[in-house]
Amino acid sequence: MVQESTQADQAVIAEGVDDEPVEDNRRLFSGWRMQAVAGFAAFYALFHMAALNGVSISDYTGITVPLLPQFPMETWNFRVVHIAGALALGFVVYNAMLFSDSDDDAQGGIWGKIAYVLFLPALLALGTGLYFARLIASGTLPEMGGLTTWPAFAGTPIYSQEIWYFGVPLLVATGGGIVLGWLEKAPRDRFRVSDVLLALCGIAVAIYLIAIYGTAARNSVGTPFVPIGVAFAATAGSALILELTRRVAGLALVIITGIFLLYTFVAHLLPGILAVQSAYSWQRFFGHVYSDAGILGPTTAVSSTYIILFIIFAAFLQASKVGDYFVNFAFAAAGRARGGPAKVAIFASGLMGMINGTSAGNVVATGSLTIPLMKKVGYRSTTAGAVEAAASTGGQIMPPIMGAGAFIMAEITGIPYQEIAIAAIIPAILYFVSVYFMVDFEAAKLGMRGMREDELPKFNKLVRQVYLFIPIIILIVALFMGYSVIRAGTLATMAAAIVSWLTPFPMTLRGIAKAFELAGIMSIQIIAVCACAGIIVGVISLTGVGARFSAVLLDLAGVSQLLALFFAMCIAILLGMGMPTTAAYAVAASVVAPGLVQLGIPTLTAHFFVFYFAVLSAITPPVALASYAAAGISGANPMQTSVASFKMGIAAFIVPFMFFYNGSLLMDGTWVEVIRAGVTATFGVFLLSGAVQGWFMGQRAAWFIRLGLLAAALLMIEGGLVTDLVGIGAAVAAWLVQRLFQPDPNATIAVRGAD
Repeated sequence: MVQESTQADQAVIAEGVDDEPVEDNRRLFSGWRMQAVAGFAAFYALFHMAALNGVSISDYTGITVPLLPQFPMETWNFRVVHIAGALALGFVVYNAMLFSDSDDDAQGGIWGKIAYVLFLPALLALGTGLYFARLIASGTLPEMGGLTTWPAFAGTPIYSQEIWYFGVPLLVATGGGIVLGWLEKAPRDRFRVSDVLLALCGIAVAIYLIAIYGTAARNSVGTPFVPIGVAFAATAGSALILELTRRVAGLALVIITGIFLLYTFVAHLLPGILAVQSAYSWQRFFGHVYSDAGILGPTTAVSSTYIILFIIFAAFLQASKVGDYFVNFAFAAAGRARGGPAKVAIFASGLMGMINGTSAGNVVATGSLTIPLMKKVGYRSTTAGAVEAAASTGGQIMPPIMGAGAFIMAEITGIPYQEIAIAAIIPAILYFVSVYFMVDFEAAKLGMRGMREDELPKFNKLVRQVYLFIPIIILIVALFMGYSVIRAGTLATMAAAIVSWLTPFPMTLRGIAKAFELAGIMSIQIIAVCACAGIIVGVISLTGVGARFSAVLLDLAGVSQLLALFFAMCIAILLGMGMPTTAAYAVAASVVAPGLVQLGIPTLTAHFFVFYFAVLSAITPPVALASYAAAGISGANPMQTSVASFKMGIAAFIVPFMFFYNGSLLMDGTWVEVIRAGVTATFGVFLLSGAVQGWFMGQRAAWFIRLGLLAAALLMIEGGLVTDLVGIGAAVAAWLVQRLFQPDPNATIAVRGAD
């Protein structure tokens, strides 16, 4: 008996949740290559931490090192370096294609030799960029009308220099490197010449843009007078961003971006609201898109500050195995309940999802543990995958971190982050309560048990480690004490390192370096995605297509505001399908949110409306990234899993409409109004879950009972006093009918959803 007790005390359900996932196209270096890449990744993350907090070597030593940046950096330059570093690191780490066994013995061959030849134009472009930087730094260039006047060099006009010494060589090297990426092969633990070539091209773009953006380029953004070299650099930079996005996030976002790019150059030929008055030149467009109106705009502003800061925070938490603790804590707290592993998935995925910022990534991290356990206690493969997908998606709307969307929302709207986090509390509760009820009713219908005592970690033991929540508590407290998001995130990161000293995984200097390395690698995908979304934002801002969609919404609102909101919902979901949450919201906020604001909807409500549906695109058929990731683990059909996850998260599709009719759900009102709205909406979600699952008050419900519950739920969710009373009355009537007449539940067979 004592031995069994000891084994139970040592039971660890979650192991490896914090392990770094390795994608199928990611290189696995060894030896000096691993050390070089790890060092660069760690330096890249550390650079951001230092820049965001204004720390430099000269502050402490009084010595200025010419090759190292001095902080605070100029904003444009910082964002250019931010993207260039991700490009260089990303191309070296991620292969253009998935690896196969045959790649172990692969050689560069003829394609590798061609890549070496292409280093010549790449180095020429890089050298030209450095020459211009040196020329501008000399301070000898005259100005006329606020614009720098460029002299001829060696008898060649500067215009020709930009074309033949920089632009053409850069495009040749970039295009050749991308094509060779599909052809050249190399062992998984080796560098590819074409990838190093693309990294060099990304650096050349950055050096040129940093040099030129101090002069005429910023004054000519969006006009036909963009310097030709800037247009070349922006074209190459955009191509590099699209290629890296394809490698790390798949084709969906790349295809959508390509459609927007095509639209820019054919819009003058299109009819109706899509038309523009005149065609845009290549030079004008690309000079515009690589500016603060596009790639260097709000999406990169957020990825270079808040997002990478919280990626570093998440990396420090992973290094101290806090993720394992979160999942074990969820098992200890909820594992005994009926259908326990599914309820564990809700809690664990909510905690993990708000930190890691991606629905599909959260599914992979926690689902590899929870999905097999759900199947073990009786859930079908489809349902197990659906529960994990719905719960992981909800992590993106869980304050205080909310993935990364909250930070982009704060950047776009100008609303303080703290206000956004507070407003998200009730909607997040409604979402997770809904998924909980759906899971609980499913378990009740199937007669499931919870997990046994000996299958779970000891709650008393885990309570003694509750100090692992301290970094998140410090983050919340610092934010609400008025500290900036950057300062609060930095304090929380430092706390994560200190708290680790109380665990079996204390962070030494080597551990801290490893955490920075992990953060650098983790940041590649989100930076590429944000930059790619910036291209779409640039198209929207240049062509004004967003304003024309706003006009359509205004016209629809003249017929019905509900119809306009439904149209906005469809656009937000369509734009988000197949895209990571951050990019989905950034694009939808540019296209849909301005129209909602023009309808008279408050800015915060409009952006929350768009944000929620952008998040929910991850579980919306036919393209549901989170559901597909869960299906890959559960072994179920991906489309059936996406339909089932849509059903699990059905309440979230109603919650945004609740914002419109009842602002108290976003903490807009007195405490009495907020509490009443929260309580009645929660009861409404309970009734909605009962209607969808066909389970009410401990037994199956007949079809007309389900219809009554649905009507009562919608009345409760609407938020008015009269509708709340009518909804309560309808729910009581449904309960009395079920209790007194015991209607035959088999009548529901024809209308049951996927279980």
